Amino acid sequence: MSSTFLVKGVSVLGAEPTDLLIRDGVVAEVGGDARGAQVVDAAGLVALPGLVDLHTHLREPGREDAETVESGSRAAALGGYTAVCAMANTSPVADTAGVVEQVWRLGREAGLVDVQPIGAVTVGLAGQHLAELGAMATSAAKVRIFSDDGHCVSDARLMRRALEYVKAFDGVIAQHAEEPRLTEGAQMHEGEVSARLGLTGWPAVAEEAIIARDALLAGHVGARLHVCHVSTAGSVDVIRQAKAAGVRVTAEVTPHHLLLTDERATSYDPVFKVNPPLRTKTDVAALRSALAEGLIDIVATDHAPHAVEDKECEWAYARPGMIGLETALSIVLDVLGPDWELIAERMSRTPARIAGLTEHGRTPAPGEPATFTLFDPAARWEVDPTGSASRSRNTPYAGMTLPGRIVATFLRGEPTVLDGKAVK
Repeated sequence: MSSTFLVKGVSVLGAEPTDLLIRDGVVAEVGGDARGAQVVDAAGLVALPGLVDLHTHLREPGREDAETVESGSRAAALGGYTAVCAMANTSPVADTAGVVEQVWRLGREAGLVDVQPIGAVTVGLAGQHLAELGAMATSAAKVRIFSDDGHCVSDARLMRRALEYVKAFDGVIAQHAEEPRLTEGAQMHEGEVSARLGLTGWPAVAEEAIIARDALLAGHVGARLHVCHVSTAGSVDVIRQAKAAGVRVTAEVTPHHLLLTDERATSYDPVFKVNPPLRTKTDVAALRSALAEGLIDIVATDHAPHAVEDKECEWAYARPGMIGLETALSIVLDVLGPDWELIAERMSRTPARIAGLTEHGRTPAPGEPATFTLFDPAARWEVDPTGSASRSRNTPYAGMTLPGRIVATFLRGEPTVLDGKAVK
């Protein structure tokens, strides 16, 4: 028997305050009779459809010291997420039906968010042979997105074959756009700061060239292409041209690429080492504008937890990546302002649509799944890495004061977060 809740005085996407009655996993009534319901005081809070992350690294199986499906799910729920797509670069790699089903089942057992596995494009992420795309698509996990994230599918012929294969079931290839021959030994963005610091640069064109190539391939095949973690102004221009030409391309940007620049590398603090690297102020401005416009379709966290020994070391030896599930909505609020419809579109509805997660991305209303988050836009909080639900501490926002905070998250009528704390 599911619980009954009355969410009192909440503003759904900034509208006038109302009451939401949750019964049997759905929003039963708006302002209706709620005798016997557990009351949640939501005065001053905004209700958003549960957030959906298209790019999460949960590390399990293989690197449970950095993250597990359960710990990552808890961090996601605390960040307002109700669904996350788990990347394939685990150990073993999620390139078979068996591994993706393992991740999917672990997510169901945790019960905090819906964990949708992303399958690898190539066997072992090695870029040589296609993985078992069909078997993963027909498995219990029903994989629809495939990515070698962390590695680029740099072989054009193999990329074409992958696009052709997934077209048969309307799947998506999510590309980590990086021409590896242009980034060998790269440590940060190639530009004025890298020259000053004497660090090998990661040129913007290494990203832009792959996006251009893949857009042409996707257009030729008629398949769906998704561009992971767009980071340069030039990439925005390429995506604009591809969309104008009718290519079925979508793109994401991370919160850290919307806020931080390559100047952070001057500290040599490895927490700021990420792939693709932090770029310039010009790039950040272009990404913000493209996100507001809708040219960049979604925000995705690229939540990348690492064990202490992989991050607290010399810059050159540190693993790239940052955690970000618990801070993403606050960063986006800081960047876009309180445009709740826009935030819902970029962080919930569109990512749910891309991933085919039909129960997610739906605004709380009578008859809809009670899968939403309650957010306090007036709150301010200081990021303390030791308080994170993640097993890792590699946040670039440590000590920063961020706007807004998640108060509650509901997944099909059951709370995963209440009063800002995980329920289980």
